[in-house]
Amino acid sequence: MLSPAERLGSLSQEDREVALADLSEEDCEELLFDWRGFLARPNQIAPDGDWDIWMVLAGRGFGKTRIGAEWVKEQVASGISRIALIGETAADTRDVMVEGESGLLSVYPKSERPLYESSKRQVTWPNGAIAKLYNATEPDQLRGPQHEIAWSDELAKWRYARETWDQLQFGLRLGDHPKQIVTTTPRPIELVKAIVAGQEGAVAVTRGRTLDNKSNLAPAFLKKIQKKYEGTRLGRQELHAEILGDRPGAIWRQADLDASRLTEAPDDIERILVAVDPATTNNEDSNDHGIVVVGMRGDTGFVIEDGSTEGSPLQWARRAVALHDKHQADGIVVETNQGGDMVAHTLRGVRDTLNIIEVRASRGKHVRAEPIAAIYETGRVHHIGAFPELETQMTDMTNAGYEGDGSPDRVDALVWGFSELFPDLIKPNKQPRKAAPRSVTSWMG
Repeated sequence: MLSPAERLGSLSQEDREVALADLSEEDCEELLFDWRGFLARPNQIAPDGDWDIWMVLAGRGFGKTRIGAEWVKEQVASGISRIALIGETAADTRDVMVEGESGLLSVYPKSERPLYESSKRQVTWPNGAIAKLYNATEPDQLRGPQHEIAWSDELAKWRYARETWDQLQFGLRLGDHPKQIVTTTPRPIELVKAIVAGQEGAVAVTRGRTLDNKSNLAPAFLKKIQKKYEGTRLGRQELHAEILGDRPGAIWRQADLDASRLTEAPDDIERILVAVDPATTNNEDSNDHGIVVVGMRGDTGFVIEDGSTEGSPLQWARRAVALHDKHQADGIVVETNQGGDMVAHTLRGVRDTLNIIEVRASRGKHVRAEPIAAIYETGRVHHIGAFPELETQMTDMTNAGYEGDGSPDRVDALVWGFSELFPDLIKPNKQPRKAAPRSVTSWMG
């Protein structure tokens, strides 16, 4: 499964010099951009066959972005002229798919690169081909434009995956046979499973592991991620690209979250809260600060935004206040077990007029989460779009405890928020009744 470049790199210096001896400097420069003949591994080349969708399901660092960029390059060379590029966000489409280290501009020599015009959100080739940039946070961008081919990157993380995908399909109608490539690390969402099952069109699936590309990855990176994630559920997904099923005993199921998902929040939400579960440390190994925006209308709840972040206490506090203002929230709910009064004090350092609701845990994480999961089961909680990191933590929470990696900071924030919105459904922690003391004579009979 090695590429010619990887095989050449595995030779001794002496053997490499022999292999390259008959090549001119110009020939060597051409090799740097020879995808099919030199750089690509066999599983990075588009498969033969009459497919509509090439689904590349691969682990982190496999080379998915390079595959997508090289496929678009080949399509332009074949005469394709109308292209859609869709990333998770506008920044991802620009920074990863176009300008990134393995993006579209990087697969051409400087003298042959297409023109990227950020103000027009488009890439233009000398032959007249045009690629338009879109993102999965604004599905309506794709309502109307027509294309011959499309490249969708990290589809499993798209916030409005189904809506964006459907709008893309309506516009993918030019040419004799419109085609598309999807490059993504898998998650068990409805759309990914539907594409792999062939329900969205004739599909060719390529699977790949992170280690397949080890010759192009830093040894320190490989050592670190293997030590931390090999053999774990997250490692199976992120390194080996497995589409995982539900955990045994999971109190949330991905299919249920998908079934109750909405595209937009209703206009008449009665109450909105920003819920915060701050991490206790601030270093490279720290957990995220869980920050989730939740709302309520009648007896129905909504997850509006997952704003969880890394950083210092001041950074998470500023983030929470910004989300409070963005959504015109009624208050900020904070968990104070670890930080005590410092949590509220940090927030008031950003704005001293905040309505801060302090809560304190008296039970285990999964015990606190179970009543909230029960509300989900009744169909009374809707996610406004997808929140991949939050939903992964939710589906890793079981009736035996949290079985994911790290801390369920996002879930904790979610639970705090909904516990405040649904107080009548959250049972108080009952203290066990103490037995009456018995006298010495009673023990003696």
